[in-house]
Formats: sequence, C-alpha cells, structure tokens
Amino acid sequence: MSSPTEGRTLTYGEAVFEATQAEMRRDPKVFVMGQGVDDARGMFGTTLGLQKEFGPERNFDVPLAEDAMTGIGIGAALMGMRPIQVHQRMDFVLLCMNQIVNMAAKMSYMFSGAHHVPMVIRAIIGRSWGQGAQHSQAFHSYFMHIPGLRVVAPTTPHDAKGCLITAIRDNNPVIMIEHRMLHNVKGVVPTESYEIPYGKARVLSPGKDITIVGISHMALECVRAKHLLEAANIDAEVIDPVSLSPLDAETIAKSVERTGRLLVVDTGWLSCGASSEILSEVFERIGARRPFVAKRLGYLPTPCPTTKILENLYYPSPQSIAEAAYQLTRGADAPVWKAGKVDSNEVAEFRGPF
Repeated sequence: MSSPTEGRTLTYGEAVFEATQAEMRRDPKVFVMGQGVDDARGMFGTTLGLQKEFGPERNFDVPLAEDAMTGIGIGAALMGMRPIQVHQRMDFVLLCMNQIVNMAAKMSYMFSGAHHVPMVIRAIIGRSWGQGAQHSQAFHSYFMHIPGLRVVAPTTPHDAKGCLITAIRDNNPVIMIEHRMLHNVKGVVPTESYEIPYGKARVLSPGKDITIVGISHMALECVRAKHLLEAANIDAEVIDPVSLSPLDAETIAKSVERTGRLLVVDTGWLSCGASSEILSEVFERIGARRPFVAKRLGYLPTPCPTTKILENLYYPSPQSIAEAAYQLTRGADAPVWKAGKVDSNEVAEFRGPF
C-alpha cells in the first residue's frame, strides 16, 4: 500500500499513464495494443507518448478485429509477454468473449498451473456526450461470473495507478473497468510504485445512518449524494468496492451491520448484476442476525439513450441517490424529500483515500 508522501495530484488518466509507463520501463515484456492507443490524444491521456518512448513494437494501433487481437494477446502472454489490451468502449469486448472466457480464464486451470495468461484488458465504460445504445454499456458483471478472471473497477486516481500495477504484475488475466467520466478527475497519487490488493474495499467517507456502495463512477456520485443528505441530517457511509472479483463483501457487511441500511448504486443494469451479488453476499453474512433494509439503483431496463434529457432520467444521479437513501433511512411513510443540486465546486476534485 502507499502513503501520501507528497500530496501530489494527478488526473485518473495521468495515473493510468504513469502506471503503464513505469511498468513498461521496469519490464520490457509489457506492451500496449488497442484501437487509438497511438492517437495524438492518447486514449484519454492514458497512452500519450508511449509510442514515442517505447516504439511501435510496444505501443501500437490494431485493426477492427477484436477477437483476433485478443487471441494474439493471449498467445503473447502464454509466451511470457505481458500485454495490455485497451478497449475504448467495453461494448466491443463482447466480440472477444470466447477468447477471454474459454481461453484466457481457463488456461492455467486446464494445464494444472503450467501455463499462465498474464494479460490486462482495460475496458472503458459509461456515458459522456450521448454515446447511445451500443457505446455506453458496462459488462463488468459478466466477467465477475467467470472463475479465473480478476475484475477491478477503481474510482480514485490513487487506486487506478495501484490497481493497474497489480494487474500488470499478476500472472492471471485481469479486466480493469474505467469509466470515461473519471479520466479527468483529480486525486492524490504518490510518485513511488505501489500495488492495490485484490478483494479490499475502500471506505471513502464514514457515516452512521446508511451504507451506500457505489461502483466505479457511481462512487463519486455517491460522495456527492452524501453532501446532499447532510441537509436532511443523514450521515451516509460511502464505500467503493474497488475490486469486484474477488469482492470484499465483509467490509460492506460490517458497515451494514452498524447502519441497518444498504443502498447499492451500479453503473450497469440491475438484473443479475454486481449490485445483486453485493446484496446477496451481505445478506448471507449478516441476514440471520441483523435485519436490514436495502435498495439498488442502476441503469433502467432499456438500452442506453442518446439524448441529454433521457440520459438524465436513465442514469443514477446524486439527487436520485440521495432521495433513495433518504427514503430508506426515514421509512416508506416519511414525507417526500427532494434533494438539492450539487455544488460543482464542492466535489470538484475527487481526492480519494487521503
């Protein structure tokens, strides 16, 4: 783990870049491939200048052939390389499912540990400027279902750097989920190299009245909702799972055991999703001895819309999160409470664990 040695701030994108650059310098077997990784904008800044420093052999653009390129990455990993495959939109990771699920995830198991696939798949998710039905989806729950895959979804720049370093050094395939609305968020990131362990959630903000769990960008929205809830004298504890597989359900369960209330906010659909898994695991741990009330928020059960008006209704917001938390805390018979607006300067920089 790291310490706030300098108080230095980076954006999420810069933190991902720094982790990638440092690991490529440390280990010549690390390389990056993906559509647009050599672009002038450097994939939200996360690959900016890598080709200039390391050459086109270690940072290169790929054709619209996701399945084939994933196979190349798996083959390279089996031969001792450490590929990082970048998908600008997670939607098209669906084209690689056989390679990821039937090959990468199972290779070590089928050969009794004699072979490994040390491959990182960076999958970028989320809304932005009207991405639409085929470019806004988040499929992290699909991969949580598969033994042999690690799945991480860091929210803070600090955790983004540490999670990526851990993933690159891992001998197992890792899916790293990055919400595109996080790449410009700033936070404290130490200069030194450090790893974020799997299966360890982070309490972003302590509280006593309700436990709110936010996945990826929703953790930031939950922090904003906590500020809104202060107007209703509700003290929310906000938890970022960070690691989705393995999942630190124990930290969440201990919080719910204290508060008696759980709200899980996902950046995806609810049916068979990460929010379902979190709620189920918490119930299995404490349900027999500690009754609690719970609710889930996420995408509405339709394809993702494009227009701003529909987007505002479709995705959870600080206001909708705060109002759901209020209802859970005060009870179904409580008077209707409308949350105020978020002060954009109030949580302008998501500073993370420090």
